[in-house]
Amino acid sequence: MEQSYSLTTIPPTETVDETQIQHMLLQLPDISSVYISNGGRTVAITTSDPAPALQAIVALLRKARFNIETTRSNMPVLNMSCASCAVSTESMLKSVPGVIVVSVNYANANAAVEYLPEIARPEDLRNTLQSIGYDLIIATDEQNAETVDDIRTKHFNKLRRNTYSAIALSLPLAVIGMFFMDIPYANYMMWTLSTPVLLLFGRHFFSGAWNQLRHRTANMDTLVALSTGVAYIYSVFNTLFPDFWHRRGLHAHVYFEAAAIVITFVMLGKLLEEKAKGNTSSAIKKLMGLQPRTVTRILPDGNMAETPISEVAIGDQLLVRPGEKIAVDGTVISGQSFVDESMITGESLPVEKQENSPVFAGTINQKGSLQFVAQKVGAATMLAQIIKMVQDAQGSKAPVQKIADRIAGIFVPTVLALALLTLVAWTLLGGDEGFTRGIMAMVTVLVIACPCALGLATPTAIMVGVGKAAEQGILIRDAESLEIARKVTDVVLDKTGTITEGKPSVTDMYQTNENSHHTDVLVSLEKMSEHPLADAIATHFTNAIPVAVSDFTSITGAGVTGTVAGDTFYVGNKRLLIEHNISISAEVSQKAGRWIAEAKTVVYFASSSEVLSIIAIADAVKPTSAEAIASLQDAGINVHMLTGDNPATAAAIAAQVGITKYSAEMLPAEKAAYIQELQAGGRIVAMAGDGINDSNALALADVSIAMGKGSDIAMDVARMTIISSDLGRINDAIKISRDTVSAIRQNLFWAFIYNIIGIPVAAGALYPINGFLLDPMIAGGAMALSSVSVVGNSLRLKLKKHTPTT
Repeated sequence: MEQSYSLTTIPPTETVDETQIQHMLLQLPDISSVYISNGGRTVAITTSDPAPALQAIVALLRKARFNIETTRSNMPVLNMSCASCAVSTESMLKSVPGVIVVSVNYANANAAVEYLPEIARPEDLRNTLQSIGYDLIIATDEQNAETVDDIRTKHFNKLRRNTYSAIALSLPLAVIGMFFMDIPYANYMMWTLSTPVLLLFGRHFFSGAWNQLRHRTANMDTLVALSTGVAYIYSVFNTLFPDFWHRRGLHAHVYFEAAAIVITFVMLGKLLEEKAKGNTSSAIKKLMGLQPRTVTRILPDGNMAETPISEVAIGDQLLVRPGEKIAVDGTVISGQSFVDESMITGESLPVEKQENSPVFAGTINQKGSLQFVAQKVGAATMLAQIIKMVQDAQGSKAPVQKIADRIAGIFVPTVLALALLTLVAWTLLGGDEGFTRGIMAMVTVLVIACPCALGLATPTAIMVGVGKAAEQGILIRDAESLEIARKVTDVVLDKTGTITEGKPSVTDMYQTNENSHHTDVLVSLEKMSEHPLADAIATHFTNAIPVAVSDFTSITGAGVTGTVAGDTFYVGNKRLLIEHNISISAEVSQKAGRWIAEAKTVVYFASSSEVLSIIAIADAVKPTSAEAIASLQDAGINVHMLTGDNPATAAAIAAQVGITKYSAEMLPAEKAAYIQELQAGGRIVAMAGDGINDSNALALADVSIAMGKGSDIAMDVARMTIISSDLGRINDAIKISRDTVSAIRQNLFWAFIYNIIGIPVAAGALYPINGFLLDPMIAGGAMALSSVSVVGNSLRLKLKKHTPTT
């Protein structure tokens, strides 16, 4: 049946060719009519298959540079039991009209959904998942972070109660089945003990399998329910009708203990898996725990009030006492203290805060009290943005995971077919006991097959790796960049703000004779100047005492002059002194020449007759830059420097930090071309920059890295952000990438090997050789262990020490 939908768009230009757009859209499959009006701002379509049709339309319009408003939301998914569940969930959500992109992560039980809010509603998504036995929490993060945790805690506690109850019944059941199977009424006792394990404590396996069957899909619940259900029903039949087999000269075997213990082992494995998966998201929990629930607000009358953080508004004046956490982002208006920002930046040393200093939510005030004005609250704070970026990255999929997802999508049907084939083969070729052994071999195949290990292999490692990076002040936007970073062969660095501090500062001073009054005059003159170099001098000499200046004059391109107590003083370049016939001694000229060779700007301070002092000003190299660059080079990575600055400055900075490959006077387009040239030579390029002029090159790089104190545009474009602006973190990020990808490969290897070896052994491949048949109970334990071992291997990343490079 055909349905009609309408989209609101923002065209790329004021006028668009509606006929051309209409013709393009009509070329898409399953679209029978298109009507475009309002200058391309309204697109109405009729289609027989709305979900893929709308996805194709949005993709095409975006390619034509139309802006389409969508909503992106991370929604917790409940009741997923394996990787096949994640595949089913993703497929069902994609089938909802108006959903554009879906990514479901089994490890953190989260669905990242982009949808058209005018067509799809969150309630539609939830109803779709509820129809196949899953559930979706659709409330907002701020309101329901605790609700999600509460639901998952209740689920975990219920699973724990059911598991312990199943163990309590399975232990005597195993004893009877293994040692006392010949006592009177043994079969009835085992039937009694196994029934609650399957139908009460393990009933969710059967209800989940039924929901999957209703929608013609299958998952791990299907495997567990089929295997234990077959063993249980077969055992009930043999208990009630043993003569059926006796008349044929066969023993009526029962497998109640196998069915119950398999359920118990699977539940125990799930319990351990849930606990381990909780540990993979510990970084997010730490970040969320940084923000206090209440804050001390300073009222207009000067009184203090304890206020919930949700009620804090921009402009509120807040007080933070020694030892308290800072609640929101703001600027200090009074007080002096040191603040521990290590949880945000990864820097261990506390940062001094005084009037006009910025403070950030989640950091810890130390000895002094601070009053500050709230400037960013709620989701706008740096802490909230870090949490969201880490959550998005942990929920994203690395390219290697797509292979595992494709396998998980066909895994369960393949196992079902192999199990049935096993039963048929045993029945035809197994002799008198062939059917009985075939039943057990089929059950064992169904039990030992584990899609969970495949599903957990990549996302658990990604979650731990992204979380570990966040703890070191490295924000990774998505799993793909984390996977690519290990391959980086070349790192391209912008100079200003990346290698250097990004602002001029005084580096050296030489006085012909020390006189504090002269310093007071120098600072007083520079405070009256608007030149950025003057500001660097005025800021450097904080203890100077202001003096009265008269006849102040600014001379363009030369400097400033002024009179103090009847004497005229000059501050500026060498030309200013030459024009006023002020002599420059050989010693002063020699020092100035050496500083100029180091790419520093020299400022002369003179009286009307002689030079009193010279000051060297430069955009100083960050203290950690040289060591960080050396560590990259030691790791076999080529380091390049690009700058728009002059060749002399570029050469001096490159020599100072040990870079041999550098280019000066580079325009933004030339930086981008430089990246492309490296890539054309087969290099994998990481670019680190902090400015708007770096955004084009950042967008082209294989791994783009923004320095956290740079422009918002650079951080928007970049796939990684170094919060502290410490270059040493680049090498740390590459090391974390290598360790994470190594863990993913190990996980996938063991998950594949486990299934490749386990399934044939379970089917009885060794029986013709040595008479070995795998017991279903051992298979259940092995299946549980495979998932837990994969998660455990990912958690090893947390134990690896990544000592900061600088």
